[in-house]
Amino acid sequence: MRVLLINPPDRNTVEFSLPKAVNKAEVFGCYPPLGLLYVAGAAEQVPGTTVTVIDAVAEKLNYQQLEARIADIQPQVVGIMALTLTMVDVIKTAEVVKRVNKSIHVCLGGPHLGIYPEETVRLPMVDSVVKGEGEQPFKELLECLLSGRDLAAVKGVLFKKDGNIIRAEDRGFVQDLNALPMPARHLTNLSHYWSVLAHAPMITTLMTSRGCPFRCVFCDRPNVGKIYRTRSPANIADEMEQCLKMGIGEFFFYDDTFSIDKRRALGLCEELTRRKLDVIWDIRARVDTVDRELLRALKKAGCTRIHFGVEAGTDSVLRALKKGTTVEQVRATFRACKELKIETLGYFIMGNPTETREQMLETIKLMKELDPDTVHVSVMAPLPATELYTDWLQGGGRHDIWKEFAENPRRDFQVPLWEEKLNREELVDMMNRAYKEFYLRPSYILKQTLKARSLGEIKRKAVGGLSLLKL
Repeated sequence: MRVLLINPPDRNTVEFSLPKAVNKAEVFGCYPPLGLLYVAGAAEQVPGTTVTVIDAVAEKLNYQQLEARIADIQPQVVGIMALTLTMVDVIKTAEVVKRVNKSIHVCLGGPHLGIYPEETVRLPMVDSVVKGEGEQPFKELLECLLSGRDLAAVKGVLFKKDGNIIRAEDRGFVQDLNALPMPARHLTNLSHYWSVLAHAPMITTLMTSRGCPFRCVFCDRPNVGKIYRTRSPANIADEMEQCLKMGIGEFFFYDDTFSIDKRRALGLCEELTRRKLDVIWDIRARVDTVDRELLRALKKAGCTRIHFGVEAGTDSVLRALKKGTTVEQVRATFRACKELKIETLGYFIMGNPTETREQMLETIKLMKELDPDTVHVSVMAPLPATELYTDWLQGGGRHDIWKEFAENPRRDFQVPLWEEKLNREELVDMMNRAYKEFYLRPSYILKQTLKARSLGEIKRKAVGGLSLLKL
């Protein structure tokens, strides 16, 4: 059985709350579709299958080129990665598949299906969807299609049969992450993946845990992914060694929060140090889950950068977000990272619940005071399956626009913003102001130029800087 997994083109991604100048893959980087590669690794374990991956984003394919590739492969099953904001392209990709051959079984998987599985499986070009973590369900779906068994036996799958929607029993989260196959990176062109943040020319993403127990109102994890599970340090180090042999020089850890379990984090640092692996890696953490002991261990083991969700510059807004951190904790953690020479990336949001214009200016002030190596600024958007979206729906006269979008994905859909104190235009202006006030400081430009380790890194950062001038 020929199985094709597709990361669809990004020609029709719904505009979120980021300016185009800071949201271009050709300027700021291209990252491998890690979830899709995990599913590919599972699919390769099914006897009698030949698995191919097309990353249309990395390969910069248009729909005509994608159709030609599909026609050349002649797959019998196609899996498509689905994110909510990419659903227009997901559906167009499924339509292209059916145009090549109507008998091809089209299965969608990804975060969008954890929220809107039934709405999606009803779409005419979709045969089945996987709700939740997809490795085992997709593997079992392939086994059923090969043997002719009923798909109803596959937990976590919804499918069509005789015009009806059949929903199999739900499947729980993967408990033993060590048992998952390694991502099938060998099915992609590794040279396509890079980042403006990276020191190495070729990068990859890596997952060491899944789930997050915190309750931030803007995140869907409390509703669809709060169960925290981890991989062992040895299992993670094995994957990094494998990647090093493939020529990959830098790792972006995609855990929601790497440092929830300090003992495990220290264990990985010890394992990497013991093996003397020459690796560069970065993590995502909270300011209240790292201390100097852990920071020193991370630094020694090759961690060069930590991403922190700062979000806001006032304690009252942080409380409204149920973030569980304080501005003083933020200051202390960034100060410690600077002293230990660990790079930082700070995430900030404009237009939070209860946040006034003056408080947003306090956030910009804090941003410049902290002086991280990189900042990422967005506007607060009530996204599906979040507490914030539930609150947004309770506003007068509002209807479930995300559900409507799931039922009929369209390019002109406008993502809602939290317009409590400022309107949409004012919020976007505030976001642009934050970017310009931070990045266009002469002191920042000089610092980043002097820190660059190669001409290639200087060039990547210069291209990104020129893009910011368009804000």
